[in-house]
Amino acid sequence: MDGQREDIVRGLPWPAISQQIWDMKYRLKEPDGTPVDKTIEDTWRRVATALAAPEAEPEKWAPVFYEALDGFQFMPAGRVIAGAGTGRHVTLQNCFVMGTIPDSLDGIFSHLREAALTMQMGGGIGYDFSTLRPNGAFVSGVGTDASGPVSFMDCWDTMCRTIMSAGERRGAMMATLACDHPDIEQFIGAKKDPLRLRKFNLSVLVTDAFLRAVADDAAWQLQFGGKIYKTIQARELWDKIMRATYAYAEPGVIFIDRINASNNLYWCEKIRATNPCGEQPMPPYANCLLGSLNLAALIEDPFTAAPHMTDRLRGLVRTAVRILDNVIEISKFPLEEQRKEAFAKRRIGLGITGLADALIMCGLRYGSPAAVQATEFWLGEIECAAYLASAELAADKGTFQLYDREKYLAGEHIRGLPDEVKAAIADAGMRNSHTMSVAPTGTISLLGGNVSSGMEPIYSLPPYSRKLLMADGSHEEHEVADYAVALWRSLRDDEPLPDYFVDVSMLGPEDHLVMLAAAQKHTDAGISKTINLPENIPFNEFSGVYLRANALGCKSCTTYRPNEVTGSVLSVAPAVASVVEDRDGIVRLTAPLMAPDELPARRYKIRWPGSEHALYLLMSDMEEHGRMRPFEIFTVSNDTETDEWRTALTRMISSIYRRGGDVAFVAHELQQIYSKKGGAWLDGAYVPSLPAAIGLYIERHMRGIGFLPSVAAAEQPALVAAGGFVAAASTGMRQCPQCGRPALIHTEGCERCTQCDYSKC
Repeated sequence: MDGQREDIVRGLPWPAISQQIWDMKYRLKEPDGTPVDKTIEDTWRRVATALAAPEAEPEKWAPVFYEALDGFQFMPAGRVIAGAGTGRHVTLQNCFVMGTIPDSLDGIFSHLREAALTMQMGGGIGYDFSTLRPNGAFVSGVGTDASGPVSFMDCWDTMCRTIMSAGERRGAMMATLACDHPDIEQFIGAKKDPLRLRKFNLSVLVTDAFLRAVADDAAWQLQFGGKIYKTIQARELWDKIMRATYAYAEPGVIFIDRINASNNLYWCEKIRATNPCGEQPMPPYANCLLGSLNLAALIEDPFTAAPHMTDRLRGLVRTAVRILDNVIEISKFPLEEQRKEAFAKRRIGLGITGLADALIMCGLRYGSPAAVQATEFWLGEIECAAYLASAELAADKGTFQLYDREKYLAGEHIRGLPDEVKAAIADAGMRNSHTMSVAPTGTISLLGGNVSSGMEPIYSLPPYSRKLLMADGSHEEHEVADYAVALWRSLRDDEPLPDYFVDVSMLGPEDHLVMLAAAQKHTDAGISKTINLPENIPFNEFSGVYLRANALGCKSCTTYRPNEVTGSVLSVAPAVASVVEDRDGIVRLTAPLMAPDELPARRYKIRWPGSEHALYLLMSDMEEHGRMRPFEIFTVSNDTETDEWRTALTRMISSIYRRGGDVAFVAHELQQIYSKKGGAWLDGAYVPSLPAAIGLYIERHMRGIGFLPSVAAAEQPALVAAGGFVAAASTGMRQCPQCGRPALIHTEGCERCTQCDYSKC
């Protein structure tokens, strides 16, 4: 691209995919697309100038901030890079934990509105749904039974898809539920259906009492509002959590008592949820802003006899903390409650990226004792420097509003800091209540030359192909090589990679766990890390990973094992590779699937009210790895009014099918389409439009061929839960002859409709 630097760090070229990411996501442009930022250096100057504005001497600090950003040494989160200095009405905060949801219909939907406003400005959100009464609980004010928290999560999921469709960023949400909530079993199994709650990450709030009950094989009471709804063996419930995440990678586990016990603000807040990726446990209306030190750019004399972390680390941390504190001053906030919370506590999340690359550059194998020792040392240095920098800022600009010297110094995490740090806090106070958090850093790591992401191991040692989805719908393919691998090749191209070069496919669970625990010791918030496990790991060993994480002092545990519901992170077969999408929306695709000239097909007939002609769906499938998958879809009808959009729709769906991977979302998205003319009842279910009917039949077909798991009628979710329409098969009620809804009940010798005034005795 015009005006781009030819090198990134140490003479390596700045990869084309990194330049494309910058151009698409972070480069400031005029409304007509004319670039304002001519180079990446222009972007850093824009950001540095904006972040220096709150200073008494901005002209002094802007060059200091620029120096930290240049060379990708410190990278603020993508939202800061994209928004700072642009004049746009956007939030520079990354994620939010939203307010406590009241157990009332008015309160629930007022909070749904708050969530929509927050996501509209680009913020990811987290919610604790434990405050909502369980499914079947009596609601005295209206004389009906509650539908439970999971049903309302469907409303949030639909909202997120709607907001997402209006913008470029993917929506992200976290939902938590207490391990003693009566609906915990329903929550655990909610994502068994691969079409449901796709915009949520789910985590169970696991308490110390529950873990003791699991260890003792004791009974466990599921309760709400002082009423016990069910008693279950704790081990049985734990086994259900483990089997769910073994089968489809969710829910995760949050050790909530440990989080609250070690919280720096233990005396004035209670935490019940996290941001979508889990690195920021926060109270209601709290928000996090993130930035990462690129450790791979800070190693001096790599691949020599004496590699080491630069002496500039502490000074860089000092600058980074000042930058993040200034972000609070210039950021917009979706809600006033979020702004007040930010200024009352001034949370920041300074983290790392490129850890795995930095270890390799020092000759250390990820997960080895020497790597654990180096990680603890580096994170300890960063933590000490961050707290000292915040204390220095407090002396200069004042402490956060809720600072209490005696209570803050008595905190569990603060007591573990070195004496010099505690002395500085005692003298000056703290500008920021929390300083450390390790985020996933997917896109900014790619921006910085494809350094290893966050504290994760290297994704792949061999170069691999990634395709970027462009604004016009086309794809641009790039070959990607890990930064440390590329550096080795540039220095010693004729030598093979040493054995300390490892990627995620070469590591065991313990390698991940000891690294996570090492980093958690010096992180006052949380850490986003996925423990990747092989598909053939025995269940007992899998379950033990979570107990081991708790024993090592981790605050949460998230694993990923390839499975039939969510697929695999990278699945490569001869000449065929699955679709892979990372957390930042980067899509990698291979060539379209190829099929023989003849394929089996099934025909479905749809009679849509208002049309004289039936619609026939023809769906063909192909075998892939011993499993049938959708390949093409056609429609046939004499209805010429719908011919044009039907042809376009089915060609598009067929194109998606041929790209391979998990295409179940097609059925789900079509079922969310509403017609202004109204829907119709098909087979006892209300269908809001003809495209939704096509989506319904696609889902049935996918289940019929085994591409999606078959679900008994009684277990099937509502077709459109957020719209209030429920299939007759799932309610057990018959269809009302007056209003057509599946709401007919037999009571006191009469048939009555619960949705209209129909009655027959």
